[in-house]
Amino acid sequence: MAGSASRPSDSRTGGDSADGAVGIIANPVSGRDVRRVAARGAVSTTEDKRNRIARAVIGAVTAGATRIVAMAEPFGIATGALTDLRIDAEIEIVDVGATVSPADTIRAVEAMRARDVSVLVTLGGDGTNRTISGVWPEATLVPMSTGTNNVFPSLTEPTVAGAAAGLLATGVVDPEACAPRSKLITVTSGNGTSGNGTSGSGRSPDGEPAGGWTEIALVDAVTLADDFVGNRMPADGARLRQVLVSRAHPASIGLSSLAGLLQPCSFEDDAGVLVECGPGGRPMRVALAPGLYRTVPVIDHRSVQLGETVELRGPTVLSLDGDRERTIGPDQAVTADVQRCGPRVVDVDLALELGAAAGVFETSRAPTGDRALNEASKVHYHHADGSPIRDCC
Repeated sequence: MAGSASRPSDSRTGGDSADGAVGIIANPVSGRDVRRVAARGAVSTTEDKRNRIARAVIGAVTAGATRIVAMAEPFGIATGALTDLRIDAEIEIVDVGATVSPADTIRAVEAMRARDVSVLVTLGGDGTNRTISGVWPEATLVPMSTGTNNVFPSLTEPTVAGAAAGLLATGVVDPEACAPRSKLITVTSGNGTSGNGTSGSGRSPDGEPAGGWTEIALVDAVTLADDFVGNRMPADGARLRQVLVSRAHPASIGLSSLAGLLQPCSFEDDAGVLVECGPGGRPMRVALAPGLYRTVPVIDHRSVQLGETVELRGPTVLSLDGDRERTIGPDQAVTADVQRCGPRVVDVDLALELGAAAGVFETSRAPTGDRALNEASKVHYHHADGSPIRDCC
């Protein structure tokens, strides 16, 4: 996987300058999954996603972005939003052979990283951003929400979210000032060494890689009794056993909201929270999905310091940011910790404040100068390896 190329010094930021490239990654199935059968979450349509992307790109270019890189996929979300968008920027659509699977996101992130994209605007839920973070944990993200139970992405208006991305991509605003590193939960079995991968060969009797594995979560790592991998329905509160979160707030929706009701933990706090659940615990009503409260028996809860090791006990199923991913056997050694080693997350409000103070939105001082903002762009289509497909005016 190619890393970012070094860039010359820029007096505006006092460090490396940026080349104005903003990447767009939209999960076409986010906000449309089966969990809406059991809850009352809003459905995010393809047309709504296209509209959000168009607004974000307009904001990014207005703030100075000169290059937009987006992923082609079967729903035509990015291509439908950008092909006829009249903006003064180069638009590149990268074809990664998408088949509407998590592998699409992985290949898209790898392609954008190889193209020196400075900031990624993501359209999806916690799971989408978890996949991105597993590929590029040093990325700078502007995450916009479309999923079911979202804590990591926000509901920020895409127009200003895109403008924030443009400000960082052009180097007008320093990521150190408004895009701190996020916390990441790392779960490890045996001697696993890489997310979603294995470090050894062969399989144990329960079907797990014999060499161990490592997984990550941005918000919560949860164990559930009597559940199964791949289950997409909202969690049964009575089956919760351990809930480890990197952040928690009472106003959140999803598994992390349980911790939020007991011991709130913000993005800025250098800690996490562990909640122990099970039979005999104190019953609490928790909003596990939109419009869906469930009773969870809580035994205990406590703060977890950054780097502190937590043992996850089996037999259970491991859920990561709401997705049941692995089984944990009764004798399997599985540990987890919380550290501040996740991607940078842009504080949109602060980025816009800094950009306004720098005069970016005054035409005489803007990166785009007094050029018209509604000029037709030229769209470049490329395969993931960089070979051209076609150009379209």
